Amino acid sequence: MAEPNRPNFVIIVADQLRADAVGAFGSPTASTPHIDALAERGTRFTNTFVQHTVCSPSRASFLTGWYPHVRGHRSLTHLLRPEDPNLLKTLKQDGYHVTHVGFRGDTWAPGATEESCDEYGWAVLPPGAMGGLMASADPDDPMVRAFYVGETEDDHDFDEACTRTAETWLADRPEDRNWVLYVPLIFPHCPFAVTEPWFSMHDRNSLPDRCPPVQSGHEPAFMQHLRDTYGTDRLTDDQWREIAATYHGMVSRLDSQVGRIVEALGEEAENTVVVFFSDHGEYLGDYDLIEKWPSGMHDCLARDPLVIAGPGIPGGHTVDDMVEMVDIVPTIHELAGVEPDYTHFGKSLLPVLADPDAGHRQYAFTEGGFLVEEEPLLEMPGFPYDLKGEAQHDRPEIVGKAVAVRSREWTYVWRLYEPPELYDRSNDPGELHNLAGSADHAKIETELTGELLRWMVATGDVLPWSRDPRFPPIDLPGPG
Repeated sequence: MAEPNRPNFVIIVADQLRADAVGAFGSPTASTPHIDALAERGTRFTNTFVQHTVCSPSRASFLTGWYPHVRGHRSLTHLLRPEDPNLLKTLKQDGYHVTHVGFRGDTWAPGATEESCDEYGWAVLPPGAMGGLMASADPDDPMVRAFYVGETEDDHDFDEACTRTAETWLADRPEDRNWVLYVPLIFPHCPFAVTEPWFSMHDRNSLPDRCPPVQSGHEPAFMQHLRDTYGTDRLTDDQWREIAATYHGMVSRLDSQVGRIVEALGEEAENTVVVFFSDHGEYLGDYDLIEKWPSGMHDCLARDPLVIAGPGIPGGHTVDDMVEMVDIVPTIHELAGVEPDYTHFGKSLLPVLADPDAGHRQYAFTEGGFLVEEEPLLEMPGFPYDLKGEAQHDRPEIVGKAVAVRSREWTYVWRLYEPPELYDRSNDPGELHNLAGSADHAKIETELTGELLRWMVATGDVLPWSRDPRFPPIDLPGPG
């Protein structure tokens, strides 16, 4: 039987959504009324940061509560395995009916979905993959290399199939058990393409200015290499505005689908916690770059538009403390009354919601990249990601391991193969002036280096809660 004192959950995950593309997170030009309304009904967390800026590692992290380095979930091909703990799995084991809408092949290894979910897939099938939109594109066109397609005709795609599936499922949701509906969407992930009315919704001349390339101090080598390789530094302002307007149209379409899913809750909304966030952000022309990069640590990639609304969550509330996406796991566990059976590194958000003066975190950490020796293990994608893959194999040092630590005032990035970066978040939100190595900032650089070391030692691994017998019997013939 469903327990009336336990909430149900709808978890909606966008892909490649910048926090500053949402009205509730400060965008003056966004058209996101449904996400904004959800934030007004609940709480928005303005300083939330992902633990990795690429899809699969980020998803593995926010579902397990582990940092990517804990179990090597640092690539697009090392996914959550059946034996790995994760949020959906613990909720299912505790009696929740867990439904996973659609597919996200960049999250689950074979067998893991079956361990974590009761249901999986669609009530309404999608027509095909979004990558097909660029199948006949000219690879020598800089706009194509910026993943631009523009206006499309057919509105029935992956996200629309997921939204209709969620609406169908909610109309006939289980009544005998508490439930979780997990809805991972694609928008506004590139290619940048959307139908009307979304395509023309945003005025090309009223969008925020892009961040220019780094103005002073060392710039990571991957940035100029990608500009040279993709030709993005040759795009005109008008072309960048066209890309950005299409992206914002995709965000507005995503917003409309979030609204439809929330509306489909009906009266059940009173007993349902809705959690909305993204797996990471998007360069969108900042620094003359597009898409993302495995060792990119910039705010536009790492800052996340986290919103939680529902029973037990204050309405119209804002939390400005530092938050990590690993905090999703213990927050939902606590709301559901679930006791996890493994060690994770998340910290429940409920105490700071109950008492704003309680504080949450002082620092948020983001990591990414690889060892040079790992080059043979890196992906080799086809078009339109071919240049990105070639860059990682030809120059693996420019995708070298990196770790960022952020406070509300500072960002510090330590790179394995390159000099560090230090940015004053308060006065340089675009992270354009690298202050690392400056005598005037030596104290804060030393302090943040120490925090990185403490964090890495404290989170280097987890001790399993299960125990192996020290002297197990061995089923093999003995000597003699």
